[in-house]
Amino acid sequence: MHRFFIKTPWLIKQIFGNYIWNFSRKEATVYLTFDDGPHPTITPWVLEQLKTYNALATFFCVGENVERYPKVYRRILAEGHAVGNHTQHHPNGWQIPTETYIADVRQAAGHIQSHLFRPPYGRIKKAQAQGVKTVLGADAKIIMWDVLSCDFDPAFSKEQCLTNVLQHMEAGSIIVFHDSEKAAPNMMYALPVVLQQLAAKNIVFNSIV
Repeated sequence: MHRFFIKTPWLIKQIFGNYIWNFSRKEATVYLTFDDGPHPTITPWVLEQLKTYNALATFFCVGENVERYPKVYRRILAEGHAVGNHTQHHPNGWQIPTETYIADVRQAAGHIQSHLFRPPYGRIKKAQAQGVKTVLGADAKIIMWDVLSCDFDPAFSKEQCLTNVLQHMEAGSIIVFHDSEKAAPNMMYALPVVLQQLAAKNIVFNSIV
C-alpha cells in the first residue's frame, strides 16, 4: 500500500486550505512542476522537451543543487520558467524541529529568488508554514499538487506513471514530476507523451506565478 495519493483528495485540500493544490478548473491549462533539481543532464533534457511544445513549467529547486549547478539553474530562468524554493537539503518537515527547517528554507532562499515554496515530501507543520512566509515574504505561496506522477517510486512502472498523470489530470491541475536520477527512467518515458497528448488537445502548459 502506498503512503501517498496519486490524486489529492478533496478533503485534504479543504483541511489544508492555506496551501495551493490546483488552479481554476475553467481554463484549459495545466501546471507541470519538477522537484529536486537542478541536475546537470536531466534538467537540460526536460528543458528541451518543454521547448518543443512551447511549454512553461515550474522547477522547485533544492538549494545545494543550485549551488552545484548554477549554469543549469540560470538556464531554467533564461528560458522563461518559474522557480520555487524546495529547501536547501530536502528535509522532512515532520521529522525535524521548526527552527532547523526554517533555517534550511532561509539558506535555500539565498540561492533561489522566489516567493513559491514546496515542502519536500509535502510534509510541513503549521509553524513551519508560518516560518516560510516570514522568510519568503507576505506574498509567499506554498504550492502542493493534485496529481502525483509517482515517477520517484520504483514500485511504479513507467507506464503506470504515465497513466497516473493522464487519468487523473484535469483543467487547472498541478502535476508533479522530478528532474532527479531516481525518477529519470519513469519521468523521461512519461513526460514526452504527456506533452504530446495534452498539446494535441490544445491544453496550455503554464508556470506558476
